[in-house]
Amino acid sequence: MVKRIGTKQRKTRNKLKQYYRERGKLSLSKYFQEFALGDKVGLSLHAMIQAGRFHPRFHGLTGTITGNKKGFCVEVIIQDQDKQKTLYIHPIHLVRN
Repeated sequence: MVKRIGTKQRKTRNKLKQYYRERGKLSLSKYFQEFALGDKVGLSLHAMIQAGRFHPRFHGLTGTITGNKKGFCVEVIIQDQDKQKTLYIHPIHLVRN
């Protein structure tokens, strides 16, 4: 077999690129945002923060908060094709819908 070259961030240059007005310091309100049980959130990778990041193929999907936490990360359930998947994501990568 051929060994796979690269990491999970491979081929994500445009996906992880930020709008030029959003670059710079992070707003603390986005970093410490709270979510309630059952909230709908959009998954959006933030390039500057590596902690609590999910696989880039889930970028742009919508999920539901289940309320469980691991450290700062929040449990989110998404629908991937015909499967339900559970992800633990840092709030900086979540957008309230």
